[in-house]
Amino acid sequence: MKAAAFQYERPGTSAEACALLTVGAGLSKPMAGGQSLGPMLNLRLAQPAAVIDLTALAGLGEVRDEGDTMYFGANVTHAAIEDSRVSDPSRGLMPFVAANIAYRAVRNRGTLGGSLAHADPAADWVSTMRLLDAVYVIEGPRGRREVASGDFMQAAFTTVLDADDLLLGVRIAKCSASAKFGYVKFCRKVGEFAEAIGAVLLDPARCVRRAVIGATAGAPHLVQDIAGVLRGSQASIDAEVRAAGCDEPYEFQIHSVALKRAVAQALA
Repeated sequence: MKAAAFQYERPGTSAEACALLTVGAGLSKPMAGGQSLGPMLNLRLAQPAAVIDLTALAGLGEVRDEGDTMYFGANVTHAAIEDSRVSDPSRGLMPFVAANIAYRAVRNRGTLGGSLAHADPAADWVSTMRLLDAVYVIEGPRGRREVASGDFMQAAFTTVLDADDLLLGVRIAKCSASAKFGYVKFCRKVGEFAEAIGAVLLDPARCVRRAVIGATAGAPHLVQDIAGVLRGSQASIDAEVRAAGCDEPYEFQIHSVALKRAVAQALA
């Protein structure tokens, strides 16, 4: 199939883009790399009246050092992160994650912000940003605001973004030199979305011990009993996997194993 007819707009500023989205809010769709929206258009799962091309927006491709944090504009591509063409506040985690997203052709075009705004639970960046406790920077008709990582994604394919909001970028705290991570995902074959994700970040210099269970039916689950999970308590791991909504036996097993392997990586 091919996309239904739509109007094409390519604004030069975020204010112009928000204004275009405001007109008939819900009838227009913003597009960056197009790796999620493009197939949806062709399958007619999305039939917007207008597509707002964000590639010309000033600042959305910017990466800047802000001292203790780094800011990543929404249009930064997976490939730019994979190739370390931009600075890495995560001490290797983000390039590792980026290198294992889909295929190189997708990574060349796909963007960090586009993946986050699409909010597919099986996508890597939604789990990674939760693990890094990123802050989301959003602009809309009511001005600019910041949203904590735990509040951004509300459910599968659902975020706090209103129809006339734009995700401008994310702010990520810099990990220390002693930070270690584990990141494990299971896919049926290379390039497919994950069926289970386990992610762990240990940064003793910043007193950070954090783990996430991803690729669930909804938003990534932040592990609450981190001490129990890190010491390998099966009861703690089982409780966290169930809390993530993974009750079906196969789903429960692969999420449990992904989390345990991520812990082993981080502790190695």
